[in-house]
Amino acid sequence: MCGICGVMELGGRPVLKTEIAAMMASLAHRGPDGEGSYVRGEIGLGHRRLSIIDLSGGGQPICNEDGSLQIVFNGEIYNYIELRNELLSHGHLFVTNSDTEVIVHAYEQWGTDCVLHFNGIFAFALWNQNKRELFIARDHLGVKPLYFTQRGQRFSFASEIKALLADPECGRDVDLTALAQLFTLRYVPSPSTLFQGISKLPPAHWMRVSARGVEMKHYWSRVPEINTTTSEGELIDRYQSLLEDAVRLQMRSDVPVGLFLSSGVDSGALLALMGRFTNHPVRTFTIGFDGGERTNETSEARAMAKMFGADHSEMIVSARDYEDYYERYLWDIEEPVGNESAAAFYFVSLIAGRSVKVALTGQGADEPWGGYHRYIGVQLSKTYSRLPRGLTNGIVRPLVCSFIKKEKLRRGVISLTEPDVLKRFINIYSFYDSNMKQGLFRPWLREAIGTDGEQAWGPLATLQSPVSHLDPVAQMMYIDTRSNLPDDLLMVGDKTSMANSLEARVPFLDPRLVEFVESLPAHLKLHRFTRKYLHKKAMEKYLPREIVYRKKKGFANPVDQWLRSSMKKYIGECLLSGTSAVNQYFNPAYIQQLLNDHEAGRHERLRHIYLLISFELWHRAFIQAGRPAYEAAS
Repeated sequence: MCGICGVMELGGRPVLKTEIAAMMASLAHRGPDGEGSYVRGEIGLGHRRLSIIDLSGGGQPICNEDGSLQIVFNGEIYNYIELRNELLSHGHLFVTNSDTEVIVHAYEQWGTDCVLHFNGIFAFALWNQNKRELFIARDHLGVKPLYFTQRGQRFSFASEIKALLADPECGRDVDLTALAQLFTLRYVPSPSTLFQGISKLPPAHWMRVSARGVEMKHYWSRVPEINTTTSEGELIDRYQSLLEDAVRLQMRSDVPVGLFLSSGVDSGALLALMGRFTNHPVRTFTIGFDGGERTNETSEARAMAKMFGADHSEMIVSARDYEDYYERYLWDIEEPVGNESAAAFYFVSLIAGRSVKVALTGQGADEPWGGYHRYIGVQLSKTYSRLPRGLTNGIVRPLVCSFIKKEKLRRGVISLTEPDVLKRFINIYSFYDSNMKQGLFRPWLREAIGTDGEQAWGPLATLQSPVSHLDPVAQMMYIDTRSNLPDDLLMVGDKTSMANSLEARVPFLDPRLVEFVESLPAHLKLHRFTRKYLHKKAMEKYLPREIVYRKKKGFANPVDQWLRSSMKKYIGECLLSGTSAVNQYFNPAYIQQLLNDHEAGRHERLRHIYLLISFELWHRAFIQAGRPAYEAAS
């Protein structure tokens, strides 16, 4: 696990070593164990290393036998041992025991199709000196980030945006289309970022960059074929076998591997399985929240750790801890999200990073398996859509808008009235609806981007298109797995863990597992009102039933309580100050109304407020001072 960066001058201008050094310096937290670079002519590659595999011999960049290929790599190729043996049988010679060198020889053997052979989390850049061509790729589910920008003849890439911004000529303007997407989906979907001119390489894509131009390809676009013939028992056996192998592969490391442990079935099953592949107690890490006694998982996680003989650590996070971390929160994650639990990942990474360099997490089991309440809403929409419009639009919707305070419930019920499947999905995501944006956006912003959120339709429509024939629930799970998950949760998980020099691995997102789960009929994932139905039945092999069917808590935290009390002054200063960046874009009177309504309990506005805070802190951290956004938009 590392940080990578580089520059290619398509016009042949030499890259300077000082340019690569500046980019590498901004990534030091991702790789405190070493650094290396390759700068020759029009190409410059940089690398910061967090040593996990081949501690003594895996320094980067790494080359092939004649030095014509040079690579910098962030991530892990879990099946590198098997691939190494296969490549040796083809006559390739290795000088290290690292997974990085396997990528080089796999490229020699299979060309751009090498990515189809990898089981791992990866973002890498490989320079082919003979072709004068840069080959860049990102893993199947987008666990590892990769950003790029092109200004004229200069193409730059990096694991984090701040490395691109190390170039003083890289712009820092807000992308207004991405801003519209953010206030519709709560995150910015690939390939956009909130920085104008800076893009994300989407998950499961590669790029070839040369003086001839830039080519991009989607290499993993498998459309699920639903398996309706295999029995539940056989499916459970197959799933258990795949999960066990995923954990076995992801336990490969030359340093100890820990686990983010909650009270739930997903991380609990990982703990049970990890014990099979190590002779030492698994190190587990849990956080709780001051004032969050009703939702804290510390006691249950502690009991589970004891059950499996784990070496357990925990931390109680206070409102002051949160407030102090906000000063650097957006600097770490670089992309604002409307996820009030996001900062929690930093604190569990903080305590884990004190003991281990690698930790497994239970992320990725909810999207393919239907673990969120929103999937039940999509399922109910089939019935709801058949009710008379006079009842749904004339009676139910007005009643919900007038009397329901819970934001998720209001959003869910209102979305049921939308007949178009994709628009219904977007309505489910959007806690700022069109009417709210009308009040929130300043006139110039309304004119520039509108309030209907149509800018979000394109990226999601691209993902929906190949699966539009499937059940709507299956469509939403497919889209979430490839957009909401990588562009929000996995992005936050990577950035906050790497801020603590920690690698986070996600066994439930082994591509083989995802392909298997997506081949299952929807009723085996969402069975009436039971979410993750077959997953839970399979986990009974590893955990007591009371843990398997325990109510999900996730990263529940008392942020709402803190906003109303100990952090109230901080939030007011953040959003209502005359110098606040949000006032360039949004109506201060409307923001004050949101705060008042939430504090008085008239409406639940936690997520609305949190997204505004995230945007404000992001703007303070990155955007150049003194240039109002409306000037850039005019």
